[in-house]
Amino acid sequence: MKKYSNFNATLAIARASFRSIIRSPSAVVFSLAFPLIFIVVFANIGGSGVTVDVGVAKTTDTLSPVYLALKGAKVVHLITDQSADEMAKSLAKGNIDAIIDVQKNNAMPPYTLHVQYTEASQQKGGILKSLLQSIFFQINSRGNTIPQPVAEIKETTVKGREYKYIDFILPGMLGFSLLSSGVFGTAFVFLSLRLTLVIKRFFATPVKKYSIVLGEALARLVFSLLGALFIIMVGHYAFGFTLIHGIVTVINMLVLAALGLIIFMGFGFAISGIAKNESAVPPISNIITMPQFLLSGTFFATTAFPNWLQAISKVLPLTYLNDAMRKVAFEGAGLNEVTHQLLILGVWFILIYAVAVKTFKWE
Repeated sequence: MKKYSNFNATLAIARASFRSIIRSPSAVVFSLAFPLIFIVVFANIGGSGVTVDVGVAKTTDTLSPVYLALKGAKVVHLITDQSADEMAKSLAKGNIDAIIDVQKNNAMPPYTLHVQYTEASQQKGGILKSLLQSIFFQINSRGNTIPQPVAEIKETTVKGREYKYIDFILPGMLGFSLLSSGVFGTAFVFLSLRLTLVIKRFFATPVKKYSIVLGEALARLVFSLLGALFIIMVGHYAFGFTLIHGIVTVINMLVLAALGLIIFMGFGFAISGIAKNESAVPPISNIITMPQFLLSGTFFATTAFPNWLQAISKVLPLTYLNDAMRKVAFEGAGLNEVTHQLLILGVWFILIYAVAVKTFKWE
């Protein structure tokens, strides 16, 4: 007799699962429709974030009225933890919108503000320029008895690629799609297979347990990567999403997407083991996904959050997936240049699958 092949069984399960996924309206909506709707809406309204990120030179006089006025402005996020070289690179890439250096003079005027803008962030640079003009008018108006202004501005502009809002929002929407597919899709599928006794019927055949898991995982991976490729192509050709190295960048993004999906499927496996019935899956899944949707830089830059929320966002795996995606797409980073993000994702992989092994049930 012909020897039973678990490899063929895995492929058969994967094909059947893939057909089931593409016939599922919820899978298509969460993986493709919702991300595309968000991309179209945000790309057309042209949102540029709620804050202007401004690097502060180490030589800045932090006791000057100019610096204190900027520090009190809600629209400005001052960055003080980067070196001069890091800020210069971030400025050229559009990761920060300007660099300021407030100098105290021995002559009049008492203070000079040196500002470096970037062509990569002209819109936010314009916001900062208007804000500075307002601040300087207020500061200089206080010194009516002084014959010269209290402070003056000296401005320069460096060249850089334009950082469009689509370059921020598309990786976030890609992460949104992967998280939804990995968590909700996996949790519902395996819970349903267990409750309907399909898995029990599998046990009556020679098929191995790993073939069931790998088949389902392979189907979801293929579907999600095809969806990710579709989202990237629509973003690039319809809205100008930046792909620095073309096909190489796309491949790197798909590798990151595959890693992210595998991690998020671990959450799904854990939930399918914890949930007693299908009605318990949505609330448990939302507890896991909603904080990541809102706090991982999916819709808004994490720098816009208060410090205590930023601390929470730095724990979530989607934060590091989104960050790695943006570095690869806009900055042209290779996978070897996002090792910090990959390390954190690797830690999450170990943790979540340790939990999944403990909680997952076959029957």
